[in-house]
Amino acid sequence: MEYFRTFIEILTRDIQIGTVALPFSILGLITRVVLPFAAMLLGYYLLRWGIKKILSLTKLKEETSLKVQRYTKLVLKVLVLAGLIASIGSLLEKEIYYWISRFIGVLNQPFFVSGNTRVSVVTLLMLIPVFYAASWAGKYARKMLDSSLFDQFGLDEAKKFSIGSLTRYLVMSLVFLFGLSVVGIDLSALSVILGVLGIGLGFGLQGIVSNFFAGLIIISTRPIKEGDRVSVNGFDGIVQNIRFISTDIKTFENENVIIPNSHFTDNAVHNFSYTDRKVVIINEIGVSYDADLEQVQSILEEINRRNPWRHEGPENVVRVLGFGDSSINLALRTLVKDLSFKIDAFSWTNMEIWKTFKTEGVEIPFPQRVVHIQSPAPAAPDFDPSGATAQANGLMESTGDSDED
Repeated sequence: MEYFRTFIEILTRDIQIGTVALPFSILGLITRVVLPFAAMLLGYYLLRWGIKKILSLTKLKEETSLKVQRYTKLVLKVLVLAGLIASIGSLLEKEIYYWISRFIGVLNQPFFVSGNTRVSVVTLLMLIPVFYAASWAGKYARKMLDSSLFDQFGLDEAKKFSIGSLTRYLVMSLVFLFGLSVVGIDLSALSVILGVLGIGLGFGLQGIVSNFFAGLIIISTRPIKEGDRVSVNGFDGIVQNIRFISTDIKTFENENVIIPNSHFTDNAVHNFSYTDRKVVIINEIGVSYDADLEQVQSILEEINRRNPWRHEGPENVVRVLGFGDSSINLALRTLVKDLSFKIDAFSWTNMEIWKTFKTEGVEIPFPQRVVHIQSPAPAAPDFDPSGATAQANGLMESTGDSDED
């Protein structure tokens, strides 16, 4: 019984943290804030679930349904936040203004002072809307250019991207600097800090700085742009996104490769679609020496005309490359209207050559080698050392006998 009374006393006694006495108890905190907030969260999720079910039964478009759910979610979040603030207000009652002013005073206490610059938690919190405002202003400035200025001057996509990106980041920088001055950060002190950081960048972040300026060069000069097929540093793929530090390339194996921007300015870059997305594919084929070259040429030209990705142009020709060891080598050159169809067109052409040659009886020879085998010379009689010695001894004996006679 004594433990129960102690427990009840702890729950109903005003909370005291060190020397600070709060005007409410644990029981009051639970009943006036925690439980109402839990109930509001439960109602929030139940309402979202119910609205989602109701919208699924209607005939609204999916885009409209998602938009309704998004706005409903936002309104419910605002209501839950307002309910939480009201619960805290009812808990503090008359002393709410005292605690709010004390809380703001703690947040406004500077932890960094340099000249006229006082950095506190409030200052850092005020930087969040400054970032959002700078980002929104940059996007809006680029959108305005896209919708008005670019259409009037008839610029191509590369120039649109360059001017739009530079304008966006310039507006973002100006709005951000203006926001810093509004929240109370002295820009002269900021220049000193940036100078110190510049020294550090010069020694420790040379690679990042190099990639940053390479990104500026890429955005301004446009050696590559989104959608280009490029080959750089051993990687072949489509440019997905160009950032200030790196560029994202998706290979034909569906792999994303992040390449530092300095590779595009310091090395040779093969851009397959720099000024023109049309590309020439070359299908090489060998035919037998017994084949009729004029017939083969006509067949290849007909396959070229039937290619569904072909583009009219003087590049569509058949060439005799040379006389190989086993075949006469030819090449069918086809101009494809877009490099994204290169592999498809190349494979289709090879398949059509194979089927048409079989139908027309044109032989694609295998590699051949002619081997000449010469007959060996007659073998010399076997040499027996023991027999030769015996024969020599017999001759000597015969000679001796004749001398005696």
